[in-house]
Amino acid sequence: MSDRQPIPNINIGQVYDQRYADSQVHYDKLSNLAGFFGRNMRVHRHDRFFQVHYVQSGAVRVYLDDQQYLESGPMFFITPPTVPHSFVTEADSEGHVLTVRQQLVWELIEADRSLAPAPQIPPACVALARLGPEFGAEARRLSLLFEELQREAAEQAPGREQALLALTRLILISLLRLSANSLEARPARHEDLQIFHRFNELIEAHYLQHWPLSRYARQIGVTEARLNDVCRRIADLPSKRLVYERLMQEAKRLLLFTASTVNEICYQLGFKDPAYFSRFFQRNAKLAPGEYRLRQDRAERSA
Repeated sequence: MSDRQPIPNINIGQVYDQRYADSQVHYDKLSNLAGFFGRNMRVHRHDRFFQVHYVQSGAVRVYLDDQQYLESGPMFFITPPTVPHSFVTEADSEGHVLTVRQQLVWELIEADRSLAPAPQIPPACVALARLGPEFGAEARRLSLLFEELQREAAEQAPGREQALLALTRLILISLLRLSANSLEARPARHEDLQIFHRFNELIEAHYLQHWPLSRYARQIGVTEARLNDVCRRIADLPSKRLVYERLMQEAKRLLLFTASTVNEICYQLGFKDPAYFSRFFQRNAKLAPGEYRLRQDRAERSA
């Protein structure tokens, strides 16, 4: 039986923020999403959604399908629906993440064909600091629009949903105007990418079984040292950290979206000792599991 898994489809409104499961637009700060998913975001896709990462500060390593980019903010990258992508952000990176239903983008293009030659917009990665002076005004406008979007999303003012939609449309217009300046992709060793993607597939299939790294490496057909070297080169993280981050993502999801006790979550995640699970969570999140749940509950009530 093959271990191969389809590339995960992540619906932000279902996995991360269920308050917006049916919304056309989802916005959050980059640091908030990184706190939930980890700063290494494994290969995934978003069916029926466009996603934009606007990185204000810090470096980011991006893989859009098989194209590799390494850039520092201010920059943005666009991932159209179904395009596999992964990325790693530095610990102090900050910015904005906007996820938009594809229909909203298509409506813009249908209304003005000059924005894009076709609804099938290609992925793009744009370094704003490298743009010529003729794009300066548009780049500044984009930054201001994201600031306004962040402010509107944080408040519950009358007309909020319509304001979010209007700001999103303006942001999309600026992005489409600037996306023709996409960077040239850096060459990536195809064999390394295959190993890295295969490792992430196996993590997704077996992280609850707590496989040792030796078993992952054996399944891929490489040594542990080779696997670790590939992970450090592509994600700038050790291989063990990638497994830990997937466990942490699931632990956070269960703490946020289920009524399971910490002990129940411990066993659901394949840990045998609740005390060890609590130490593992605190070491990686800097908070005990119960504290994490309580803090997130307070943040949601105050939002």
